[in-house]
Amino acid sequence: MKYTSRFFAIILLSLFLPKTKAQSHYPGQHKGKMALTDKFTPKVSNFDLQDVRLLDSPFKENLERSTKWMLSIPVNSLLHSFRTNAGIFSGNEGGYFVAKKLGGWESLDCDLRGHTTGHILSALAMAYGSTGNEAFKIKADSLLKGLAEVQEVLNQDGYLSAFPQNLIDRAIAGQRVWAPWYTLHKIYSGLIDQYLYCDNKMALDVVKKMSGWAYNKLSKLTPEQRKTMLRNEFGGMNDTFYNLYAVTGNPHDKWLAEFFYHEDVLDPLKKGEDILNPKHANTFIPKLIGLSRDLEIEGDKGQNQIADFFWNIMIDHHSFCTGSNSDKEHFFQPDTQSKHLTGYTGESCNVYNTLKLTRHLFSWNPDVKYMDYYERALYNHILGQQDPTTSMVAYFLPMLPGAHKLYSTPDSSFWCCVGTSFESQNKFGEEIYTYNNKGVMVNLFIPSVLTWKEKGLTLRQETNYPAGETTHLTVENAPSGKMTIAIRYPAWAVWGATVKVNGKKVKLSQKTGTYIELSQNWKKGDKIEVTYAMKLHVVPTPDNANKAAIGYGPIILAGEMGTKGMVPPAPHSDPKKYNDYYTYNFNVPSDLVHELTLDRNNLDKYIKPVAGADRLTFQTVKEGIRLEPLYRVHRQRYVVYWDLK
Repeated sequence: MKYTSRFFAIILLSLFLPKTKAQSHYPGQHKGKMALTDKFTPKVSNFDLQDVRLLDSPFKENLERSTKWMLSIPVNSLLHSFRTNAGIFSGNEGGYFVAKKLGGWESLDCDLRGHTTGHILSALAMAYGSTGNEAFKIKADSLLKGLAEVQEVLNQDGYLSAFPQNLIDRAIAGQRVWAPWYTLHKIYSGLIDQYLYCDNKMALDVVKKMSGWAYNKLSKLTPEQRKTMLRNEFGGMNDTFYNLYAVTGNPHDKWLAEFFYHEDVLDPLKKGEDILNPKHANTFIPKLIGLSRDLEIEGDKGQNQIADFFWNIMIDHHSFCTGSNSDKEHFFQPDTQSKHLTGYTGESCNVYNTLKLTRHLFSWNPDVKYMDYYERALYNHILGQQDPTTSMVAYFLPMLPGAHKLYSTPDSSFWCCVGTSFESQNKFGEEIYTYNNKGVMVNLFIPSVLTWKEKGLTLRQETNYPAGETTHLTVENAPSGKMTIAIRYPAWAVWGATVKVNGKKVKLSQKTGTYIELSQNWKKGDKIEVTYAMKLHVVPTPDNANKAAIGYGPIILAGEMGTKGMVPPAPHSDPKKYNDYYTYNFNVPSDLVHELTLDRNNLDKYIKPVAGADRLTFQTVKEGIRLEPLYRVHRQRYVVYWDLK
């Protein structure tokens, strides 16, 4: 991408320009963008990304690295497969010497080509919402202009993609093809996000035309053709069409959303059946997100029961200590985690989608268990998915003792988990705060500033959590009248909590697993301090008490095991090999230690803090193994689950 002086000037001026007021939809967001009003009344509502600004922290650092990578990918490269599909001129000899060709899943011979462009449209919109930086909108506008041109040149009733319609026809016929609707879902969603975040009317116009094409094509299918097509992975098409229906009010969009209701998966859940094993996890989870939007738009007709049942069995019986799930992308028999500690556990896309589902469920029922899970997965998986040295990201979070995180490449991977990581790393402002009819809820302890314009509240949160046990909240602008500031009291905080308001200790009546509610007439400058004591604890697998991880508060600690046997391009994927993230041989040294001697009732005797380090760094007494938060362990081998003696 060629940067001009105007481009950099806009970056510098961006803080003084109007900010977006829209984003991906959860109850309470982007007022004025919806043609329909949700029939379901949530118990908790969500702030827009523009209402929350991150302060310095590892989360902000991840966002900055991710956006730098996104901006470095040329627009012409992201549009190349679309233009090739439409036969649009892109330079001499088809742009062979002009447009850098992207590899991996964006290769011209990959059925999923184009999915990254959709993800990046969403991620640029989220980055714009999170920062207000016009650079992200400028890049997105260039992509949108190119996509609108492709749609016009294709002239196929509104169809837009980087591949021909033949791939859709193969899915309808039940022929072998790799998930064309999955890819289209990313493009639809990216366009909708561009409208919601950036108020881009062109994006809305393009996606309306795409919806018109989809209705005309799918409304002609027989029930048998529909059933056959839905066996092929289709991502979150139901979620996307419900979101578009809320924006347009067009009944055809609602019809399309209902068309993608997958009876074979959802009806057994309605009966309370755990059918997860051996389903492909990331095919499964988005169907529940779509069901959630159906509930919010149309009212609860049993969707709540289905989504909540699914969430509980997935989290309680199919997940690892990190909040991630699956082995080689598939669910396995419930409560058999110790048998699935492989190099291919914890697909990052699954966590991305589970967090989305969790946000919906929390809006309906603000149980602390949802935010406890959100915190666990956000810190132990999503935050540590990105390599801080190169900005590359991991497809899996391996639980195999002695494995390492296997990272993508800058231009030759573009896996699904690269796409979702662009989004995940640019929306950390989500869910730190929510609100209800009493006031604001502080769900996550991440340095940030909340501006709630409707109530006149500005709340600043400063903390080095989880390295520190205390978070500091300052009222920078006070609302008029009484307001409740409710602070999550995590279920893991069994070692006690201390709360002070303006230096005075508050007597607590609340228990863990609730919210500490502080209600008063707040004044500018009022300060709240909340401290949760953290201690070491053992997190065993459900099927083997002697196979366990070590936790500190909500944080999972990993043993650092060095780089013995790691040969370049490790820790990165080899783009010359076909999808090597799925077949990668970690060559774990035979002498790698994965046993610990300890008394789980007296961990402090066997695991000691490291002098001079922060509170999250420990060392085992007998083995001399250094323990660090898993999210901080990069570019070397590690052990999460130990054999305890």
